[in-house]
Amino acid sequence: MMLYPAMKDLLKQVPSRYQLVNVVAHRAREIAADADEQGYPLNDKPVSIAIREIAEGKVDLSVPEQH
Repeated sequence: MMLYPAMKDLLKQVPSRYQLVNVVAHRAREIAADADEQGYPLNDKPVSIAIREIAEGKVDLSVPEQH
């Protein structure tokens, strides 16, 4: 099974697989919460959208502060 985007392409944006998992999960939660809050359906799963955004360089990769 081929993943799109490929892991090697994602790792060009994020330095490690572990950080990639954290960034994807964080962004996916944001996407899901925004969609729920605004009441619009998502055509793709939040994780798929987050991965695509990261591959395209649309996501800020700085570590969010813990509150």
